Amino acid sequence: MHKLGPSLMCADLVNLEQNIRELDEAGVDFYHLDIMDGQFVPNFTLGPDLVKAVRRITNKPLDAHLMVKEPERHIDLFADAGADMISVHQEATDHLQSTLMRIKNRGLKAGVALNPATPPDALDYVYDIVDYIVVMTVNPGFAGQKFIPLMYDKIAQIADKVKGYGRDIEIQVDGNIGAATIPTCKEHGASMYVLGTSAVFNSARSLKDNVAETRKLFNA
Repeated sequence: MHKLGPSLMCADLVNLEQNIRELDEAGVDFYHLDIMDGQFVPNFTLGPDLVKAVRRITNKPLDAHLMVKEPERHIDLFADAGADMISVHQEATDHLQSTLMRIKNRGLKAGVALNPATPPDALDYVYDIVDYIVVMTVNPGFAGQKFIPLMYDKIAQIADKVKGYGRDIEIQVDGNIGAATIPTCKEHGASMYVLGTSAVFNSARSLKDNVAETRKLFNA
């Protein structure tokens, strides 16, 4: 199954509840929340209070993407706020294995995000515990960037490696995911799609219609 997760960084925060209720009705699979600290990436977004607010609005899984330095210091904060899944950047922690175990010990799904220039072999010693892998297809920090074509090969390499472990590890793609990129991401092994301004949050149609149009890409 291919899962669609709107990126709430791109939502209309003034009308966030209305956006989420419309997206729930459209049948999205999860919500992606980008947490940025202004250090690991040059931007600040969202935080635990917003995660708590979203948790009160929807029962869909909440995917907290920690683009922060030393993410291990913040696991409990976001677990307590209501996250169901937490991904941390391999580049942001010196203790990736123990950070993933800390997430799993809270009963959450644990993910690792890789920046575009980080090679897949950075994951070699965590395939036994990781639940999902986030392939950043743009450099993290800002919406509206162009997809980096070499990331298709990276998705395929990771998908091939996952097969050898016999575990249900999902591959999430994040960055300029829309009609122009989804078919090839799917072909190369992606299963979770973070949807921002390229797919859901644009004024071409309603949110519900945008989700429906995006779903059609998986049946083409």
